[in-house]
Amino acid sequence: MKKRFNLCLSENWKIQSSKNISEKGPVISTDNHDKITWIPTTIPTTVLGALVENNIIEDPYFGENLKAIVKDDFEVPWWFATQFSLDKDASDKSATLVFDGVNYKANVWLNGKQIANYDDIDGAYRRTSFTVSEHVVSGINTLAVEVIPPVNGDFSVGFVDWNPSPPDGNMGIFRPVTLELFEGVLIENPFVQTKVDLKTLASAELTVSAELKNDTTQPITGILKGTIDDCVFEKELSIPSKVSICFEFLSEEFEQLKFKNPNLWWPIHMGNPDLYELELEFIVDNQTSSCITTSFGIREVEDYWLNEIHRGFKVNGKKVLIKGAGWTDDLFLMDSDDNIEAQVHYVKQMNLNCIRLEGFWGKDHKIYDLCDEHGILLMVGWSCHWEHEIHMGVPVDERFGGVYKPEHIDHVAKAWEEQVIWLRNHPSIFVWTVASDKVPITALEQRYIDTFAAYDPTRPYLNSTGGVGSDQHVIGSEDVISEISGSSGVKMLGPYAYTAPVYWFTDTNFGGAYGFNTETGPGAQIPQLSSLKKFIPEDKLWPINEIWDYHCGRYEFADLSRFTEAIDQRYGTPDSIEEFDKKAQAMNYELMRPMFEAFQVHKDRSTGLVQWMLNAAWPKMYWQLYDYYLNPTGAFYATQKACLPLHLIYNYGNHQIFAINDYSHQVNNLTAQLRIYTINSELVLEEQITLDALPDSAVSIFDVQKLESLTTTYFIDLRLIDDSNNEVSSNFYWLSTVEEELDYEADLGEFAYHTPSKKYADLTLLNSLPAVELNVACDHERNGIKNTTIVTIENTAETIAFLINLNILEQETQEVVLPVFWEDNFISLLPGEIKTIQVTYDSNVPTVLTVNGWNLNKTYYAEISDTRREALS
Repeated sequence: MKKRFNLCLSENWKIQSSKNISEKGPVISTDNHDKITWIPTTIPTTVLGALVENNIIEDPYFGENLKAIVKDDFEVPWWFATQFSLDKDASDKSATLVFDGVNYKANVWLNGKQIANYDDIDGAYRRTSFTVSEHVVSGINTLAVEVIPPVNGDFSVGFVDWNPSPPDGNMGIFRPVTLELFEGVLIENPFVQTKVDLKTLASAELTVSAELKNDTTQPITGILKGTIDDCVFEKELSIPSKVSICFEFLSEEFEQLKFKNPNLWWPIHMGNPDLYELELEFIVDNQTSSCITTSFGIREVEDYWLNEIHRGFKVNGKKVLIKGAGWTDDLFLMDSDDNIEAQVHYVKQMNLNCIRLEGFWGKDHKIYDLCDEHGILLMVGWSCHWEHEIHMGVPVDERFGGVYKPEHIDHVAKAWEEQVIWLRNHPSIFVWTVASDKVPITALEQRYIDTFAAYDPTRPYLNSTGGVGSDQHVIGSEDVISEISGSSGVKMLGPYAYTAPVYWFTDTNFGGAYGFNTETGPGAQIPQLSSLKKFIPEDKLWPINEIWDYHCGRYEFADLSRFTEAIDQRYGTPDSIEEFDKKAQAMNYELMRPMFEAFQVHKDRSTGLVQWMLNAAWPKMYWQLYDYYLNPTGAFYATQKACLPLHLIYNYGNHQIFAINDYSHQVNNLTAQLRIYTINSELVLEEQITLDALPDSAVSIFDVQKLESLTTTYFIDLRLIDDSNNEVSSNFYWLSTVEEELDYEADLGEFAYHTPSKKYADLTLLNSLPAVELNVACDHERNGIKNTTIVTIENTAETIAFLINLNILEQETQEVVLPVFWEDNFISLLPGEIKTIQVTYDSNVPTVLTVNGWNLNKTYYAEISDTRREALS
């Protein structure tokens, strides 16, 4: 029987402001704490998260409600307390209390005794543990934690310019608290390093290590035993009293750690993300003193250089074009497991292969575990929040940011070491990013290098997520070059606001398709109207006003002026919120797709890009592929289309059609179908081209010449067909004969955050599309709360049905069911075309399907019934 177990102290917590409690820790951590009026909660949580959960603060994200929250309430310590029970057998064991994350400092009492003070727990990203063997008792144990909030200059959680700051500064116990019980020797921090034979991929060598701590007054001799599937290895060890040692199982000594034909971990579209599980136990006199498990993947990550300037990455010896987006946690750190799981499924659905975590996000290992399971790569490291005075609230060094004093270097270096040890077994993490906009000061970078050598030599690191092109000073006045490691080989040159589609294909100086752009994007992505109604008061929905601005970004991104000017110039000025919604989603789609597609077309000079951003910390207008409520925008489906591993692309720069194959294998006997239509749906060009798609290729297959008969706004429809006559992919473009002209000479001040247009494309003829009638039907199956609906849509008109949007609603509330997983959406149908689309979602109430579109004659609506076909009226 295993003698060590973890008691996760997540339930039965209570919080209260120190303003409302006169008692101190020695009293609060005893039965007397029952006399205090508490607010119930669970851990992990922030103070504001708990207040929202208890409806003490209601609907903080609606309108300007966030402004009404009094910050003074969170400038004092708050008490967190809980009770847990141990039987006599458990209380007699050795015990360690572990805090994975407290923001920002804390004093801790257990059963009336102080076990830690604010010098011991100091910093959001410090992981701390305390021996409490002499303090736990049989029966009820009472734990009290006085959490002290962060102040300006602290290295805390931060949201940069993405949204308003949380009024409580995210103070709280935001990661798990665990009581570890064991007998004699505790196994900690297991680690599996894997070395793959990159020539054959037919073998791998493993190194397994762990720390062993003897808390007793006597030396202990026992057997450290490891198990990975059928592979078993062990060694007799003696652990001196009150000492921790690190032990490694090396494949040179333990032949069984040389794996033949291992199941490798691969990113999405490259293979299966196979995982293994390691179990370690320490056995004394045939009894288990302690045991621990961790999952890991057998894979090898390395970097390479393109033209000795741009850094790229390989997994298991294969180059990976990074296609990612930037993650943020909820503003109050309130993400649920279900919410995180849905978001990772969204990433996979969009065919993205990477998430960038600017900041060590995550209330626990959940997002990392899910990325391991689904083959989603992770970039993980510090945020730029600490690099700028405007965010830190104290002066910073212009070159190195907020970490330049010796005491701060020591603090951050220790925090980094603890985060690396906490996360290093996750195969999804392919690179550590030790800085964002700047580079670390030399003494700090050397500490990082020492940490990698000692605790994780298996991954590359980036000294900054900027570097290439930093001499242009788009972000900051200093060149982003390390005194130790030189240029990071990646770039951060924007854009962050409205940018025309042609930019991504033609720009070779800033954020365009060359090198690795670690954060970039076309700016605002407006939520769908159904979501806008959830956080904008009804009387403020239209026209755009200060409430909309409050839900934008900060500083240069505090309004939608660039987005609305582009809509007005390109699509025509909307007269209503409904028309704005339609045009905003069209532009969300149209602006996002070419960014991802350009990096694929130019994969010979590109190594990756990260859309800024993936998701939303609160309901907002900027930088998101789906909104806070998990409602996809047009940009979501544009990304899904653009990142297909095998598809056709229109190059806005040279007007050529490219065939893209991101797979590492060749695909033969494909047929590319090309059709060009006028705004009146007249077919002016039709071509069929047979091709074989070479591995990891981007090949021009057709040059779209200027056609005399084109209207100012026109359409290109691209289809890729396999040798069984199945449609592999489709891509539908709405374009203008009026070329958009970029204004590289525009004066944007110190922060050149985008390249504006001095002449816009003209898509206004879309407003003249005649109304079309559809035939729509659906089949539905339900298994518990799991629903699958198959929608069949026929365009009965002689006119293109443009930008059709499908939604599943709860019948009674008319609320959109979310999350929702459509095979495709915001689709366009050619005259007479029939398309079938599947959607899956969870719901235990009656639902309805709605079908809207740019030029439909009406909204189509039908109830969804189990296992039968319904026609829409």
